[in-house]
Amino acid sequence: MRKVYLDHAATTPVAPEVAEIMVRYMIEHFGNPSSIHAWGREVRKAVEQAREQVAALIGAQPNEIVFTSGGTEADNLALRGVMAAHRKQGNHLITSKVEHHAVLHTAEELEKEGYRVTYLGVDKDGAVDPEQARAAITPETVLVSLMLANNEIGTLQPVAEVARICHERGVLVHTDAVQAMGQVPVDVNALGVDLLTLSAHKIYGPKGIGVLYVRRRTKIQSMVHGGSQERRVRPGTENVPGIIGLGKAAELARRHLAERSAHLLKLRERLIEGLLRIPYVRLNGHRTDRLPGNVNVSVEFVEGEAMLLNLDLRGVAASSGSACTSGSLEPSHVIMALGVPAEMAHGSLRLTLGQGNTEEDIDYVTTSLTEIVERLRAMSPLWNDAGSREEKATRV
Repeated sequence: MRKVYLDHAATTPVAPEVAEIMVRYMIEHFGNPSSIHAWGREVRKAVEQAREQVAALIGAQPNEIVFTSGGTEADNLALRGVMAAHRKQGNHLITSKVEHHAVLHTAEELEKEGYRVTYLGVDKDGAVDPEQARAAITPETVLVSLMLANNEIGTLQPVAEVARICHERGVLVHTDAVQAMGQVPVDVNALGVDLLTLSAHKIYGPKGIGVLYVRRRTKIQSMVHGGSQERRVRPGTENVPGIIGLGKAAELARRHLAERSAHLLKLRERLIEGLLRIPYVRLNGHRTDRLPGNVNVSVEFVEGEAMLLNLDLRGVAASSGSACTSGSLEPSHVIMALGVPAEMAHGSLRLTLGQGNTEEDIDYVTTSLTEIVERLRAMSPLWNDAGSREEKATRV
């Protein structure tokens, strides 16, 4: 049976070059980078080289890179750290309704602690209107957190325009760029952001390591107390193998960005065209202003979980949304924010592409899903009760 992995938004396989260098820093070069002896100095040098590699990927300075345990911690640190550091200046945070739960749940906790949060809506394609962000800013606004690319539907957000508006009012801007990294160019200066989150395991690096970019002179308060690592913003003995692996993955992502993006875009278009041939299928997210490796569709009269299980039986890995909420039976908050009816939102499917996928993979998935949907609909009371083809057409 053919095996096709189309869940790269959840995680990517570790690149062989990344795994190779990580093993060396688990076995051969095992010193603590805070130690002053030769073993420690050798590892410290490698950690700082990785910091430079990550900085080069996003157009930052090495001393603006703070290593964390992953994207979730980086998002938490950005929101909590900045809001706490500016508590005397204001207590208002702005974000969007389609953010990753690492941002949304942190915002909800901040509300419980007395902060005020505004959640911006999105249009039918999942994009925020910059003018809506402008209207939401008050004298108490400290931070706007807006993701660069949505993790479920792939829509690219107008972060640079929002950042320009915010800076006119003295408001800081954070962007979660976890999904965008390695697929589209990301430059902190072109975006104009003050803080940015990235994660290694989305760019063919290891799990358990991420980064919060913090622009120079941006006030931020640590959430953890201990040593002096990471300029005391994130103390604790560094995850050396993870950091080294992230550095190598960042180097590869920078070197191969153009070819990876072109490859993914070609496959994405082939997959979208194939899936839209299936009756009563809706593409979620902007048709073109989306990640090159993201396809998200809602299939009417079919449950998403049933499609996933049947795809898995055919050797295809996909998801119904964020991997962080895969155990939830609730429809995706992102799909619902687009105005998609709940019953159709339950039939959503996310297929995310990677550098190892081929056109043959895409054709296999399209053929398989066409057959799966036809069979599931034949057994579905929703399909049989929907009436004639003309009546069904009015539901889409």
